[in-house]
Amino acid sequence: MEKKVALITGAGSGIGKATALAFLADGFRVVLAGRHREGLEETARSAGDAQALVHEVDVTDPVQVRTLFEATRDKFGRLDLLFNNAGVGTPFSVNLEDLSFEQWRAVIDTNLTGAFLCTQQAFRLMKEQTPRGGRIINNGSISAHVPRANSAPYTASKHGMTGLTKSTSLDGRKYDIACGQIDIGNALTELASKLPQAEPMMDVKHVAESVLHMAKLPLSANVQFMTILPPKMAYIGRG
Repeated sequence: MEKKVALITGAGSGIGKATALAFLADGFRVVLAGRHREGLEETARSAGDAQALVHEVDVTDPVQVRTLFEATRDKFGRLDLLFNNAGVGTPFSVNLEDLSFEQWRAVIDTNLTGAFLCTQQAFRLMKEQTPRGGRIINNGSISAHVPRANSAPYTASKHGMTGLTKSTSLDGRKYDIACGQIDIGNALTELASKLPQAEPMMDVKHVAESVLHMAKLPLSANVQFMTILPPKMAYIGRG
């Protein structure tokens, strides 16, 4: 059987890059999708001779998203796994009442609408391919459960992601499409430096390995929700 095909958004940095490298090392053929070609190409170079397709895309643009999935089909013939990982936030220093409409829209459009647009195109491809079906994994974040201060757009987008995950799981059944969500705590990436204070961190490789575990399950099994975080991170109870 041919190697499985995965599409990862936000693959040029952070969790997306680490996950893409883990998938490529495991033998997947991977579509590296994101806004910044330079970062995507660096991910591809880091993987050596692995089979990767670099595709620059703005996930908030329906036309660009459709083109991304058409390129995936044309290159690899199918899609087995979509990891909806692309995401942005707003500065923690900005109070809720001072956020601009444009800041709100940028986060919701990227984190939630972008995931929906990719999911929609994945459905269209996965339900028609042979063998039929596939898997979608959404990056939900700890913010899908509890907010940080001054993070209303991001928190709202991630709570919305949980609803999208549940609907995708239900609506995907008839097409043999499974959907799960990974809620990630503080992982040591470039973005970690933007946290408001020093907090416990975990190696991002553990996140990548967890996504890979979810992806490699047969379609007869599914991790519906997984939470991974540093044990000392403030999340359970008061700290």
